Amino acid sequence: MDRFDELQAFVTAADAGSLSAAARKLGRSAPSITRAVASLEARVGAALLRRTTRSLKLTEAGERYLVVARRVLADLAEAETTTNASMASPRGVLTITAPVTFGTLHVRPVLGAYLARYPEVRARLLLLDRVVNVIDEGVDVAVRIAHLPDSALVATPVGEVRRVVCASPAYLAEHGTPRDPAELGGHRCIAFTSVTPSDVWTFAGSEGGRLRQVRVQPVMAVNLADAAIGAAIDGLGVTCALSYQVARPLRDGTLVAVLEPFAPAPLPVHLVYPAASASTAKVRAFLDVATPTLRGALGTGAGARRGRRASG
Repeated sequence: MDRFDELQAFVTAADAGSLSAAARKLGRSAPSITRAVASLEARVGAALLRRTTRSLKLTEAGERYLVVARRVLADLAEAETTTNASMASPRGVLTITAPVTFGTLHVRPVLGAYLARYPEVRARLLLLDRVVNVIDEGVDVAVRIAHLPDSALVATPVGEVRRVVCASPAYLAEHGTPRDPAELGGHRCIAFTSVTPSDVWTFAGSEGGRLRQVRVQPVMAVNLADAAIGAAIDGLGVTCALSYQVARPLRDGTLVAVLEPFAPAPLPVHLVYPAASASTAKVRAFLDVATPTLRGALGTGAGARRGRRASG
């Protein structure tokens, strides 16, 4: 049986929730869909769908395989609609991942403008405060906020962000403003673990020299920026977050930055993608929209270097 036929039957059945619904959607008979899925399961050596009389659910292997199958079908669909990739019209499913707050503030508006310009594209935006494996999870473009070691992926720099230590005016009025990182040992701290480990915070030297590590004793450690920032706004203590995450509370005065002379070097922001993805019209068009917009938002000049190898 044709492998494309098997993949199409499997993905459609998973989306539709039943083999009969998949048959109706594809204009085929239910037995042909059943045979296609069975053939695919025999080929991969694992059950992909769990069938009952009333429902159809993915197995654990099926959930993993569905990500790959969607990517293969999307790539085939684009390949079949054009004989010249450089002239293709963007279409298909574009999958983007970004950290939660950065994606909400910056990537979601970019994606909205992109979809308005290219109506034949559908998008999946995965907002996750973890490093997503671009290849294994079928991602077209990822936003990475970190220094990137070399790999087979390509990175387009779009700017940089800073670590900001801050607290509410009420907290500082009651407990005093720290003038040196070492004073944090005597303060109530809120650790945002995606930026700093819970009990060790990093600072530059007094004159921007070698890094200093300061041990703190957090009253709270959280894994999401909004929770740490909200606790700091409520006066619970001092937190450390990234500049884009606290831009609004700093601007409206609900938080105040402290220890700014001791801030470590900024973290670069990149758009990261497999080299093969850059040849598809949907990814090229997204990079053309996102790169200048994000550089403008992060205050990066248009001359920033593009296309170096990056981490996966």
